[in-house]
Amino acid sequence: MSRISKGESSTRSSIPINAARHDAGPRDDERPPLRRAQSLSPAERGRFFSGRREGEIDSTRTYGPPVLTSPRVDLLCTVRGCGDPLQQLAGSLECPRGHSFDVSRSGYVNLLQPQDRRSKNPGDSQEAVLARRRFVDGGYDREFQSEIIRDIESLSLKEGSAILDAGCGEGTLLGTIQKRLSLEAHGVDIAVPAIDAAARRYPDVQWIVANADRGLPYPSGSFDLVMSITSRRNPAEFARTLTPTGTLLVVLPGDDDLHEVREAVQGAAVTRSRVSSTVVAYESHFELENVRTIRHTRTLPRNTILDLLAMTYRGARGKERARVEALSEMEVTMTRDVLRFRMLGR
Repeated sequence: MSRISKGESSTRSSIPINAARHDAGPRDDERPPLRRAQSLSPAERGRFFSGRREGEIDSTRTYGPPVLTSPRVDLLCTVRGCGDPLQQLAGSLECPRGHSFDVSRSGYVNLLQPQDRRSKNPGDSQEAVLARRRFVDGGYDREFQSEIIRDIESLSLKEGSAILDAGCGEGTLLGTIQKRLSLEAHGVDIAVPAIDAAARRYPDVQWIVANADRGLPYPSGSFDLVMSITSRRNPAEFARTLTPTGTLLVVLPGDDDLHEVREAVQGAAVTRSRVSSTVVAYESHFELENVRTIRHTRTLPRNTILDLLAMTYRGARGKERARVEALSEMEVTMTRDVLRFRMLGR
């Protein structure tokens, strides 16, 4: 069982938001000045990331699995004012200042700090995560996944290139990409239930709980590809963590996405393209290279439509859910706009 930090529950039914643990040791004002991971020399990095130190294993604890074996991309400490590199120990990650984060039993690490969340359990609920997983496992997202993988294959990334999915959810897309293309994959989401589900199914990906809206816990220039799949927008952080020749892939719901469901539930379906506003939001850091639309229709049974409501927050009110429960099935349009950006001035 992973170590319980202050304020956490010891029961597995309530999923904790870990805060950093300050282990015994010298006070910060007694330590020599420390530099961020980006400024460490290769020799210093080799010494720091050389593996577990003698005496680190506590035989009374059950440790989670390693986050990644010899990753190219480092993680940075998220404690306010720190930002130093994290070292993989037996069952935790620790920075030189002694800030420590447990690796969960399922293999993810929670780097979310209290000041970076607005609620006790931010992000998708367990219900929404399970609904999304059922939808994906039912094959209803297969065409979209295949198209995105085709887009990534067209980038001709080298084997072992590092990619980030910011707002990765339950992780099926990223996990599938990692398996198909042999890339070093990193997923970030603020929802603990989503990251836990991702880590249990795809152990070869590094899964991190963090708030991508506030900042990404990686050194500058870490990734060859950053993806935002119907999720977070943080142009400055995406630009910082991309290599100079890296690619940003942004996927948006299309203007007619799920319009049949919205019409049945809400009485009307307003079509609205998000492409222009997204290009404007990113224009200070990125240049649009390409935009295309993926559209397909599927006949969905009632239970799958209810899952759609749960995972898109449209099923919150009982009367809306009742409208769907009166249906047997529905032909539904699913549309995505795929925007590919390059760094400005490349």
